Amino acid sequence: MAKLSQDDLLAQFEEMTLIELSEFVKAFEEKFDVTAAAAVAAAPAGGAAGGAAEAVEEQDEFDVILTGAGDKKIQVIKVVRELTSLGLKEAKDLVDGAPKPVLEKVAKEAAEKAAESLKAAGAAVEVK
Repeated sequence: MAKLSQDDLLAQFEEMTLIELSEFVKAFEEKFDVTAAAAVAAAPAGGAAGGAAEAVEEQDEFDVILTGAGDKKIQVIKVVRELTSLGLKEAKDLVDGAPKPVLEKVAKEAAEKAAESLKAAGAAVEVK
């Protein structure tokens, strides 16, 4: 098998859904016994300002919550299926049961993209 370049790998990852990419990362972590979590810089201990010296953590995981399907329920179901890789029945149940989370603990960019897609389909969405 020919060795893939970094650009080839990135092109393959671009074609994957978030769920597929998440499953790949889990499999990669298990195979090579590593963690893909980003390193966090430690705040200095006992700074001159005391409690004010502690770094404020920025939220890095977001939930996309469907609060309503709107008038175009079928379009919303299609977008939910694209975002989650759920089957038709599961996606319909999720849309019918709103408010429900569509995606949980995803990156800010992915959450914003998903929210835009759902809003374009006519859904009411909240990102937390």
